[in-house]
Amino acid sequence: MDKVRKILVYVCKDRAAPQRAQFVQSITGHFTDSADDEVEVSCTLEKNQFILYKGDRGQRVPLKRPAFCPIKHLPATEAAAIPQDVQQRGVDVGVAIILQTANQRVLLTRRAKELRIFPNVWVPPGLTHTDLCLRELHEETGLKLEPEQVSPKILGLWEPSLRPSPAEVSACLWADSRLVRAIVSAVDGEDAEVRLDDLPDSISVSQVSADGALTESLMPLAVFISRAPASGPDVERVSTGTKFALELWLRTLDEPDL
Repeated sequence: MDKVRKILVYVCKDRAAPQRAQFVQSITGHFTDSADDEVEVSCTLEKNQFILYKGDRGQRVPLKRPAFCPIKHLPATEAAAIPQDVQQRGVDVGVAIILQTANQRVLLTRRAKELRIFPNVWVPPGLTHTDLCLRELHEETGLKLEPEQVSPKILGLWEPSLRPSPAEVSACLWADSRLVRAIVSAVDGEDAEVRLDDLPDSISVSQVSADGALTESLMPLAVFISRAPASGPDVERVSTGTKFALELWLRTLDEPDL
């Protein structure tokens, strides 16, 4: 029986052979000679290796890290103290799915409290990454799409019945661009003013009960615009990676239709 394949990140520069990214390596820093936290790279999936590179071939996409990235600020002495097996484990690949409706709303979900694992990419034999994303979407939300219905930007137009899994999702909502702009304006690690655009103090969300039923309730707007604390325990907030994905989605709204 074939084993499940775990996808790791590989990097290459100046036409060199791809090298597996190290756990304590700043991948964004690998492609920039300055302290910039964003750089454009190309990417490809070859032989179970997710390869990031800079070059003339391939579509360029933004690669970004938060200003407070712990690897960026990790002292050499602390990096050396990390166990060797951890240093050599590589960097996993995670995938974020942005699900957009025909009226330009995106689905936001809140992780169930009992969920203790973080997303990464495990590819069962015979499945493509599109298959994997659609399977995860179906497991978490109950939305079922076929591969032929999707493209890299559009996941199809349909009238679905939303059935989030209570084991993975505790609340959800369809967020319009106004709320999303407020979310992404609350940049983690910065103190810039948040763009509220006269949003209400509370946002209507759907709470997911143990049997999967949805109940309307209100969630404070402050949860959506909270930032990662500089120290101490974390707070309930939209994750830094999700904010980046939503920022990229907002950019697509400004692109002309082909």
